[in-house]
Amino acid sequence: MSLSERRQQFETASRSDPLNTPRTKFHRLFGVSNSAKVIGRGLQLGVVNLDNVAADVEGFAFACTMVFPPEDEVYFTAYVRSGTAAMVARLEEMKRLGAARPANDDEDSEAEPSEDGGQIDYAKRNNNVVVVLGPDGHLHLRNRAFWDELPEDLTPFGASIAVDKINVALFPPSASARRSLLAREFVGYLGNIVGREKVHELRVWDDASAVRREMQRMPSSIPLAQIEASVAAMGGYYPGAEIRRLHAALNFLPHKHFVILSGLSGTGKTQLIIKYARAIHGVGPAESDPFLIVCPVRPEWTDPTGLTGYYDVLSNRYMVPPFLEAVLLATAHRHSPVFVVLDEMNLARVEYYLSDVLSGIETQEPVRLHSHGIPLEGSTGVPVPAALPLPENLYLIGTINVDETTNPISDKVLDRAVVIDMSSVNLAGFLDQLGKRESGLSVALSGSREQLLAVHGMMAEHRLGFGYRTAEEVLRYHAFCLAQGNADLKSVTDELMVQKILVKLRGSERQRPLLTQLAKSLSDMPRSTAFLSQLTGDLDEFGSFQASR
Repeated sequence: MSLSERRQQFETASRSDPLNTPRTKFHRLFGVSNSAKVIGRGLQLGVVNLDNVAADVEGFAFACTMVFPPEDEVYFTAYVRSGTAAMVARLEEMKRLGAARPANDDEDSEAEPSEDGGQIDYAKRNNNVVVVLGPDGHLHLRNRAFWDELPEDLTPFGASIAVDKINVALFPPSASARRSLLAREFVGYLGNIVGREKVHELRVWDDASAVRREMQRMPSSIPLAQIEASVAAMGGYYPGAEIRRLHAALNFLPHKHFVILSGLSGTGKTQLIIKYARAIHGVGPAESDPFLIVCPVRPEWTDPTGLTGYYDVLSNRYMVPPFLEAVLLATAHRHSPVFVVLDEMNLARVEYYLSDVLSGIETQEPVRLHSHGIPLEGSTGVPVPAALPLPENLYLIGTINVDETTNPISDKVLDRAVVIDMSSVNLAGFLDQLGKRESGLSVALSGSREQLLAVHGMMAEHRLGFGYRTAEEVLRYHAFCLAQGNADLKSVTDELMVQKILVKLRGSERQRPLLTQLAKSLSDMPRSTAFLSQLTGDLDEFGSFQASR
């Protein structure tokens, strides 16, 4: 879409506003010499020709644009309706005072207003009028020279004109962390000047990556039954009220949304968050969700830079990792919930790398990013300020596994989060649901279901059970082998027991009964029997065993 097309579409949307009637004088201030720009203490909307104003004029509209790097354009239209009479009177005053000037006076020279009401500040004609939005939320007019900075006292320049409404539209309309914070801050700046209730955002451009209306709903406003139905439609299986618990934990406080999902690997912790976010945003499984960001935690994180980034001296840019990109995204799109997943968050010491974020969550103070006085260029093209508050539409969810590869979670972290345990596995119910959902797995399911349930039951008694992911992959492996012509399901099951399930075994003398039970249950499977015999030998010799050593 070309620049001229965007301007035309915004103008069309602006003209459809109820404040714009057939007798409204509409001005397109999109040119080079008459475009909007920020000046000291105000905003110059542009230079317009107001020489001929019809007697029956009902209002004025000034359509403008501002451009912010890296790619954002802010279009806005200021409407004058209640101040129409004041605008016309001001223009007539300018004509009168300009006509009274000496014939040999240089109209292009800069002069200070005189004590007689600023007569020498007016040109003989007012066909080029500078329209400025002042800090009082009113328009101020001048038709001789320009203001680089509005004077503190504007009374010599005549009556001001009230602004009734400002419509804004941002291009591109996509949901992106690369949305310049300056663009959003400019919209906020307009609201601070004229009043936030007078600033309205228009939906002008239809874009495939635009922020749809469904994406601008907070989770607390959506019925739980609707969320559960959406998650189930995406294949989610959570029989332990995990969806209800997650929904309540994320939304019971309006300013803090921090949840930790704990439990056995493969029980669907990360998938629960992904499906929940998609249900909230109204995004289907085949679509991308721009407001969902997964941040894998790395074991070497010992400070906040893995989350909040750092200033790179060599590139002279601020490096923006996924978490900070999510914060910038939530800051740029205040009306959309942004979900951040800290996957395997206890691979590193949580209180080390999450300390600044935890403090920001608790105190609601901005998170310090750098000490420079001005925003730094970010690696994603977005200016990064020195400090950034954690917005209330940011939802933080971490997943943890409890095993020998992870770190314990300190009370400092636990006190600030809601911890939901997902260790309970209803394997029989999951297999039944999977069989109903995918009929192509029926043969594989019938040939391995009883064996899977039996082995899982034995291992679960020793807290070594496996989750839904492992069970589903076993079935899909079976189905693939059948499709390739291998009809010996028992042989395939024997392979999978060694490759996917028995490799989880570890323990000491307390687990000897488990090895004995498994060996008896799998006695007709040679690979599994040999594998269990080796583990039993390790237990006899070393007093412990670990299958994956």
